[in-house]
Amino acid sequence: MTFLITAGPTREAIDPVRYISNRSSGKMGYAIAEAALNAGHDVILVSGPVNLPPPRNSKFISVSTSDEMFDAVHQYANSSDICVLCAAVADYKPAQVSQVKIKKSADEFSIELVRTRDILKSLGDQPAHKFLLVGFAAETDELEANARKKLREKNCDIIVGNDARVAMESDENELLILFRDGETKRISRAPKKNLACELVKIFSNSQQKSLTKKM
Repeated sequence: MTFLITAGPTREAIDPVRYISNRSSGKMGYAIAEAALNAGHDVILVSGPVNLPPPRNSKFISVSTSDEMFDAVHQYANSSDICVLCAAVADYKPAQVSQVKIKKSADEFSIELVRTRDILKSLGDQPAHKFLLVGFAAETDELEANARKKLREKNCDIIVGNDARVAMESDENELLILFRDGETKRISRAPKKNLACELVKIFSNSQQKSLTKKM
């Protein structure tokens, strides 16, 4: 199978030297890419800026902004069997980007922000898509409720929920996996590399079951 995986943060420019971003390390997405490769799958990895080496034998696409990630994902989604959107994509970006460094002046300074394009929802909204769509929900409160809402609103097949306070910049994670059919699976705290192997098995089996039903 072909896995399309997104990982890491995005950066939304304010001016030539400043940007809005987040604390995502990309470790979970990269671990899933490595696990998929080790299981004999093909991998397309679309990555924001991280301090990790690209997995060998993957098709690696480096991006910075949410718009660049949106375009890269849509270029490869329909030729993939499983789309795993693990990246922490910015929800907002500056409405205008200054072409020169903004100088310090007044005591207060505000930036108008606008919504970025929702990559996960844009895939879920595609009619009759054949790929298995997996989203990630990093939450700090009401994890299950927020993850279930995301599963429904984004029209995903699977949502992988995790506590951002545990996962961010860490080598470990603990997961709540929600399936479209109502099934729930919890995986206790463990190294992300171990979790990735289990996730790849779950995603592969889910896609295989889906294909069997359609035959």
